[in-house]
Amino acid sequence: MRIACPHCGPRGVDEFAYLGDATVTRPDPEASDALKAFVDYVYFRDNPAGAHRELWQHALGCQSWVVVTRNLRTHAIEGVEAARDVAAARTSGGAS
Repeated sequence: MRIACPHCGPRGVDEFAYLGDATVTRPDPEASDALKAFVDYVYFRDNPAGAHRELWQHALGCQSWVVVTRNLRTHAIEGVEAARDVAAARTSGGAS
């Protein structure tokens, strides 16, 4: 599998470190239901078949974080975005 780093170009997956699901949001620790929210956040996740967004770091390259959209059935990579751009779109209300 090759991941197209936005800064370095296509690289082998062995240069990257996988962090996990890029669609989850850390719960607010000050919320009244914080314990339940954190239990759900850590232990209860969907296991989708098909397109899924994942967070990866180009650990043996430029050290940048990227969001990879990958089909979990075929492992085909459908897109790669800089995590910084995804986070900016999320905070500005964009749909990325």
